[in-house]
Amino acid sequence: MVAVAEGLALDEHDPWLLAILAYAAPVERGAVVIERLGRLASSQGHDARTDRLLGTGALMVGSFDLARRFSGAAVAGLRVQGRLGILARCLGATAWSAAQLGDLSTAIPAAEESCRLGRETTQPYLHALIRSIEAVIAALRGEVQRVGELTAEAERVGVAIAARPVLARAQLARGLAALGGGQFGEAYTHLRRLHDPVDPCYELALRCYVVADLVDAAVHCGRAEGVEEIMREMEDAALRSPSPALHAGLRFARALLADDAEAEELFGTALRADLTAWPFIRARTQLAYGEWLRRQRRAADSRAHLRAARETFDALGTRPWGDRARRELRASGESSGHRSPDARDRLTPQELQIAQMAAEGLTNREIGQKLYLSHRTVSSHLHRIFPKLGITSRSALGAVLRPAS
Repeated sequence: MVAVAEGLALDEHDPWLLAILAYAAPVERGAVVIERLGRLASSQGHDARTDRLLGTGALMVGSFDLARRFSGAAVAGLRVQGRLGILARCLGATAWSAAQLGDLSTAIPAAEESCRLGRETTQPYLHALIRSIEAVIAALRGEVQRVGELTAEAERVGVAIAARPVLARAQLARGLAALGGGQFGEAYTHLRRLHDPVDPCYELALRCYVVADLVDAAVHCGRAEGVEEIMREMEDAALRSPSPALHAGLRFARALLADDAEAEELFGTALRADLTAWPFIRARTQLAYGEWLRRQRRAADSRAHLRAARETFDALGTRPWGDRARRELRASGESSGHRSPDARDRLTPQELQIAQMAAEGLTNREIGQKLYLSHRTVSSHLHRIFPKLGITSRSALGAVLRPAS
């Protein structure tokens, strides 16, 4: 596929070419795709089709910040064109990339709308894929029962048609749910399947971007030796691809696996990396560093890192990791209050989307046009939203939707 695509008389920035290279060889052609995507990210005026292809290409090579940006731009154009089938797929890409970054305020409503449109446009594979993505989001939020329900629904389709992307994300959701709940042995068992080439859950690209999760589970359940071969494979992949997700995960994993003589330097290296667009992995690194410092009987040094991690997890809405940071803080001798529920906890995904649009200044009619709802339906939603958030007017939405930092 790569040989044929690169043999065509196409501009090297052709969006179809970049998407094909990203899907067919996410590691081998990762450097080429990421370098060209970076150039295109600085240019203006792409059409929705181009942005959609660039977004899906960025997603496959682990540039989730660019994937969220390109896919978000494509969504706006596809709404105007009324291309609902492709819009559903593009919203799914937005949801997945945002979830990988810990941006649940974007991921939750994007996944809900993608799932609804996928069902309405008769795309059963897409519907199953989004259900598995919603399961990952639920795992990040600590909604264990919902993870079970969503993965079961996704797998009813995924198993029947041997859809690796569906099965892999469902398995990831189970692993994350166990990891967040402190069931590290179970998490390891779930996540290890993603790296077994004969397992139906094996997916070439995804396994490169979940190495941090696997190593986190392995170290905490005493099975670090079980990831040695996988780490060698991932280190080799990192020599060929500058994938931001892969490299961020490896920096985290190296620090966790290091002995005490080397760990502090590796944690420092991980935290000095530019993770501005990757707050979740940065907070996880701060949490792990704080845990390590406390084990070294340096409780006072650990608190700043644990406090920063807790605040980020609370802002993102990743409750299980926030609770873990709180437990570590208490063990270090510092009390830590409970996280207050925010709009993501109080509203349904569609209500959250409508509230976000209203906070941006859109009228009920404009929101309805974007979401293919009547303005009366939007008004009804807002009447339910206000009391849930403890406000009386849309002018107050901006303040209550902004997570505490």
